Amino acid sequence: MEMGHSYIEIPKASFSEMQKVVNSSNEHVISIGASFSQEADSHLVCFQNEEGNYQTQANSKPGETRTVTGASFVVFNGALKASSGFIAKSSIVEDGLMVQIPPETMESLRSALREQTDFDIPCGKNDGGEVKENVTVRWVDWSSPVNSGKTSGVDGRPLDGVPSVRMEQDTEFESHSRTIRCTEVFYQLKSPDCSLAAVLSSCSGFQKEIALATCSALAPHLSVLTSSGINSLWLRVSTQADMVEYQAGSGGRLLPQRYMNEMDGALIPVIHGGGASVPQTAMDMELVFYITHSLQ
Repeated sequence: MEMGHSYIEIPKASFSEMQKVVNSSNEHVISIGASFSQEADSHLVCFQNEEGNYQTQANSKPGETRTVTGASFVVFNGALKASSGFIAKSSIVEDGLMVQIPPETMESLRSALREQTDFDIPCGKNDGGEVKENVTVRWVDWSSPVNSGKTSGVDGRPLDGVPSVRMEQDTEFESHSRTIRCTEVFYQLKSPDCSLAAVLSSCSGFQKEIALATCSALAPHLSVLTSSGINSLWLRVSTQADMVEYQAGSGGRLLPQRYMNEMDGALIPVIHGGGASVPQTAMDMELVFYITHSLQ
């Protein structure tokens, strides 16, 4: 949001997701969640005061003048009546933007979203006076940066641009009311000729065996790990044609050797003769584990 103008920027790559939003919404309301804007120098936040009421404020970057403000969502309400005296109204609600428009404008907006065309909504009184604000929906060539700002828990290595996939672990490993599971795997490929899709199809069995072996080795030590402030840990498995090695760490520091000894006993059998073949692709595979309190 800028002075006199608000922009709802929709990535062209998200066209199919936007169609789901349009098709599943009722005839009067379309609501869209927003990503955090890197271009904005401030962002709307909503907080509850001591009286229990919710208030909105714009948090700015220190030392910068507030010129572009980001919002967390936008709601288009297509029930604005002609008797309201407005052609359209734009207002801040909590940490988002509410745009009230007449039913016929809502229909035009839906068509624009289905046809991937930009759409402009002038806001203000319908007395022919000056338009106070414009709300513009526009499609942009933009893709979300992959794991921007992420770093490896092993040694703090930056993981910007390194793809990752969520991991579903069926087996529970519990000890002393705590549970450990692998939740995500990062893949840093070292050969330009290799695709992530090919790696995922060829090494899914290997990564599951590695994850289960790691959980099994660390399960008896969960209470000691958490009391030491370790609630998450990372395992980096480096593979190439004739070599496999691994490191484990938390918070950018390697795990103490006593834990590595336990992991050696569990991981070496997987690497040398496990049920799944070891990937021959040159890559670093980083598995992320979380330790949580078990539900009683």
